[in-house]
Amino acid sequence: MYTNTRTGVILFKKINDLNKWLDAQRKKGLHVGFVPTMGALHPGHLSLIHTSKAENNVTVCSIFVNPAQFNDPGDFEKYPVTIEQDIALLEEAGCNVLFLPSVAEIYPMGLLHLRHFDLSYLETILEGKYRPGHFQGVCLVVDRLLDIVNPNKIYLGQKDYQQCMVITRMIILTGKEGKIKVRICPTLREADGLAMSSRNMRLNEKERKSAAGIYQCLLQIKKNLSKGNLEKIKEKAVSRLIHSGFRPDYAEIADAENLNIVHEWNGKQPLVAVIAAFLNDIRLIDNLQLTGEIS
Repeated sequence: MYTNTRTGVILFKKINDLNKWLDAQRKKGLHVGFVPTMGALHPGHLSLIHTSKAENNVTVCSIFVNPAQFNDPGDFEKYPVTIEQDIALLEEAGCNVLFLPSVAEIYPMGLLHLRHFDLSYLETILEGKYRPGHFQGVCLVVDRLLDIVNPNKIYLGQKDYQQCMVITRMIILTGKEGKIKVRICPTLREADGLAMSSRNMRLNEKERKSAAGIYQCLLQIKKNLSKGNLEKIKEKAVSRLIHSGFRPDYAEIADAENLNIVHEWNGKQPLVAVIAAFLNDIRLIDNLQLTGEIS
């Protein structure tokens, strides 16, 4: 356990130490908010911290680069690690606790023969289709972290739209619904519209200028949206991405409440546009609600 005397942020690396501290806070009747991250923090993460602080007595942030959710080992190896900078940002944001566990602490029995979650169609479409095994890894680590932290609320960013749905389903599957409230917070964007993401750190200057093209594509989808068949809108979105130097995995329009792909729109169904595309070897995702608001 380590306490920073400037701000009082407390760092824990061991589950037992964290549990003892949190138990003491709960005995005082304090509510706990939780922000799980993989580090390389940016203002989007910090906005989750601020929201948690406004709604809870204690805010816990975890930093853990989860090997179980990377279907590409190379992607795992290249994931940015900026721990000293992350700690400084959490101090400035007034985060109460940082949980910084090792892989052995989270997966004491290793990564073999781990629990399988029934994610239904969410595991077969969009990110599930292009990153097989990814959401199982996400569920494994978030379920484990929720068991450790046992928060009143968990805070997630809307940028990972499908992941928010997956985690919500996992919480229902594990019987945590009613005990833990899921708070989905808006995507934060750079001045040019690029969704804030840890992966943006890997973009070179030229790539960074091009990256905002995804958001422009999403805006174009929204502008062109009309009742009826949506396939031409999607085709134009893919063409625009390719013309802008991207290698798209998908540019789709889906039901905003369940992510089922929508081909014909009745003019009333809530919709979200979702995009995943590569700039060279860096894969970026983004989304934009086309109608209504998140319920």
